[in-house]
Amino acid sequence: MSENTVVDPSGMHREDQAADLKQSASKRTTIVQRVWAQSEGRIGVILTAVIVVLAFLGPLLAPVLTGYSPTAFADRPFQPTGLFGTDDLGRSVASRFLAGGALLVTYSVAATAVGLIVGAAFGMTAAYAGGTVDAVIMRCNDVLLAIPQLVFAMLAIVVLGPQGWVLIMVIGITHAPRIARVSRAATLNVINEDYIRAAEMYAVPRARIIFREIVPNIMGPLSVEAGLRLTYSIGSIASLSFLGLGMQPPTADWGLMINENRIALSIQPWGVILPVVAIAILTIGTNLLADAIARATASTNVEKS
Repeated sequence: MSENTVVDPSGMHREDQAADLKQSASKRTTIVQRVWAQSEGRIGVILTAVIVVLAFLGPLLAPVLTGYSPTAFADRPFQPTGLFGTDDLGRSVASRFLAGGALLVTYSVAATAVGLIVGAAFGMTAAYAGGTVDAVIMRCNDVLLAIPQLVFAMLAIVVLGPQGWVLIMVIGITHAPRIARVSRAATLNVINEDYIRAAEMYAVPRARIIFREIVPNIMGPLSVEAGLRLTYSIGSIASLSFLGLGMQPPTADWGLMINENRIALSIQPWGVILPVVAIAILTIGTNLLADAIARATASTNVEKS
């Protein structure tokens, strides 16, 4: 640099900010790219996307493609009318299948979100507060972990009734203790970092430290756990519907379809096979996607260290 060169500090500052923004954007896209680079990640995305699209477009397409609404009478029960025949009440199996996935996917995502918010809040609070607060929260957490998820859900639904919000809240609450353990462990790895100490030294409010410093740095483990919990939510809600404690007739639902048509599995299997295959594909897809996110997050953490 020559003697006559003038350095503009503000310009250098803007360049540094631009570089930081570019680097942060690169880090955000790296996980997505690494998930897609894995064969499991690609398969998981494709399988999940196929079932999600089917679930949300199916109710719109069912009357058009089959000629019947999900609750309309098509023919006598278990007859080969239409593409996949009729169900136990003479309704179109194809129409009910196309319309039966929206609630399952919606309730599963909502229940996972409830569990993630509640579990992450308690886990971070326990780790950051420490002492008595940590001990009380985690002991209550252990009590909830000792109760079988499905038994707790069945008991709560019998008492409160098989309503949509009850399904969401009950499944979400059963996920919260496991998410809280993951959240607490991840937070304990973060709270001793220098930037947390610096924020405390400048008397930054604890709530701001949690939301601005801790939450962004534990999103990797939480996103992996959310993927696993989504898989369990799908299975739990479908199981409760099969047992008659989830969605109620005449609602079109995949879990309910299995229960309604199992008595004629040998003569009219499509009412059972179609929802079973759809639930299995969705579960496998979300599970593969969660595994791919876990690997992508782990490799990103290795590079940061």
